[in-house]
Amino acid sequence: MSWLLSGSRGVVLTAYHPSGGTGGGVRPGRGCARRLPPRRSGQYTMNHDDSKKIPDGVSFDRSGSQDSLDAMSMDDFWKEVENIHETRGNNHEEQQAIVVKEPDEGELEEEWLKEAGLSNLFAESTGDSQESMVFLSTLTRTQKAAVEKRVETVTQTLRKKNKHHQIPDVRDIFRPQSDPKGKVCDRSELSAEGTTESKNEMQDETKDMKFSLGTNEQKSPLEDMPFSETDINLEIPFAEQAANLKDNSVGKIYKDGGGDTLRTNFRLPKDKTGTTKIGDLASQDMKKVYSLALIELTALYDVLGTEFKQQKAAKIKTKDCGLFGVPLSILLEQDQKKVPGTKIPLIFQKLISQIEEATLETEGLLRIPGVATRVKSLCQELEAKFYEGTFNWENVKQHDAASLLKLFIRELPQPLLTVEYLKAFQDVQNLPTKKQQLQALNLLVILLPEANRDTLKVLLEFLQRVIDHREKNKMTLNNVAMVMAPNLFTFHGLGSKSIEQSEFVMAAGTANIMRFMIQYQKLLWTIPKFIVNQVRKQNTESQKKEKKDKAMKKLLKKMAYDREKHEKQDKSPNDADVPQGVIRVQAPHLSKVSMAIQLTEELKASDIVARFLSEKSGNVQTLKKEEVFLYEIGGNIGERCLDDDTYMKDLYQLNPNAEWVIKSKQS
Repeated sequence: MSWLLSGSRGVVLTAYHPSGGTGGGVRPGRGCARRLPPRRSGQYTMNHDDSKKIPDGVSFDRSGSQDSLDAMSMDDFWKEVENIHETRGNNHEEQQAIVVKEPDEGELEEEWLKEAGLSNLFAESTGDSQESMVFLSTLTRTQKAAVEKRVETVTQTLRKKNKHHQIPDVRDIFRPQSDPKGKVCDRSELSAEGTTESKNEMQDETKDMKFSLGTNEQKSPLEDMPFSETDINLEIPFAEQAANLKDNSVGKIYKDGGGDTLRTNFRLPKDKTGTTKIGDLASQDMKKVYSLALIELTALYDVLGTEFKQQKAAKIKTKDCGLFGVPLSILLEQDQKKVPGTKIPLIFQKLISQIEEATLETEGLLRIPGVATRVKSLCQELEAKFYEGTFNWENVKQHDAASLLKLFIRELPQPLLTVEYLKAFQDVQNLPTKKQQLQALNLLVILLPEANRDTLKVLLEFLQRVIDHREKNKMTLNNVAMVMAPNLFTFHGLGSKSIEQSEFVMAAGTANIMRFMIQYQKLLWTIPKFIVNQVRKQNTESQKKEKKDKAMKKLLKKMAYDREKHEKQDKSPNDADVPQGVIRVQAPHLSKVSMAIQLTEELKASDIVARFLSEKSGNVQTLKKEEVFLYEIGGNIGERCLDDDTYMKDLYQLNPNAEWVIKSKQS
């Protein structure tokens, strides 16, 4: 029997069994052979589309994503795989395998358009497509191309199936409003002439709103931005950056990996209008963020020539109670009855705290497994006693708790990274540069369901705390990534064939993805500024459309008149004379409920919060600075929690119609 592991960077694992039957395996590692768990007979050869078969043996190409891996760290990976097999061998209760559906022609693209919120472009009952038209008008050149490509595929499929409802021509969807209705453009005109004709209109709109989207209507956006090679540019759309790299004179560098090196440390430049984290925006704006992130990720993959496909699992019967092997949604439903508002499974939180209570300085933490029989027994006892509160945690050794934590992740009926996006996470390693890999990971994290994303965040934060004690526990970033990658990226629920494949295909690459997720977790939980700007533009355009509604026109006019009259009455003579501008900040839960704040060049959000908190009163509960935040509400955004370093004058210029409120995130 032979196994071939081949990834885009040239990692090969070969093991021969002369008998052709079941037997152990040889894995790479510092010149020594180790035994792997028994395998089924047969031959497993996994070749991805961009892989190349290289000579037998173990080879690490250190020029690409494998440059940070050595034989010792890879040995940790294979040890963890062996531990996982031992644990599964002791567990006789096999979970029902998830069947990944093979989509029919056009089905994948149709599902993609639904996910992007554009289903009314092809649905039989289109209804009012005004919202979609507003959405489409804010897309960049590469984003429009991604949508156009999927609409064309769905259109062709529907015509083949003899669907008789009206199918829009993709050229009509993206035709600028100034075009005559009878004019027909070809695809090249869509990306060139169409955008040129709407250039003046777009420039006027963006000038009024004082933000830009980095679209093709701008002149060489990358050249005008003072970003270094190690900066992650969140102002220009990622796909536009990739397209510029392909089009300009640095094509050779781009193909060779963009100059990525082993020790490159990427950073986020400070944004004067504030960094937006996942969780800072209201739900209605997060829906827009999700749609834009999906389109942007697809556009990035299209530009880079990498296939992006969401997988879809058939529905299966899962446990509706318990701890291990229970869907996250059901776990949280159970837990919220005991702890209202909790966003992370209680068992997951408890296992992490149990590990940390001992000490994070234990050598080999996470790498050294607990005793398999004891872990199985603890698992069964937890199922029976955890929610009753009768489980004795004093009997749980630290390595056993770590094994239970990893078991919890593996036993989820659907992977923590989801069936839909697990392969997309794995395929990130195929992107040409590390910077593009980080950009793709950023968008993928945004696309995860909230429960999965929140749980993943807690896990990565915990792993970083383990790494912080590396001098004592000997668990470096690479070591932790090697140990955790098999637990996050191998998923037994996808069936026996996938089990075999996922343990060996692109092993080092998935470990590098794990390393990136730990090292750059703060970056990955940031919503790119260009997406926030697109949300602002959508909100502004929607408001313009609403104002044109005849039914609302009279009411809006009266409201505007009353508001203007009220503001004139309240405004003092000094307010009108302040060239820097004045904002009124509300704080309904603090002793000082309202305050007029004069904007200066250096005034930050944290300064305003501190000024309010300094106004003490015995009648109001004392709040700590870290418990309250300044919010930007209304105008061109629904609601946004501001980070401490937001420069208020810059943000005011971006959204002059906003209201400013200090409150806690829970209120």
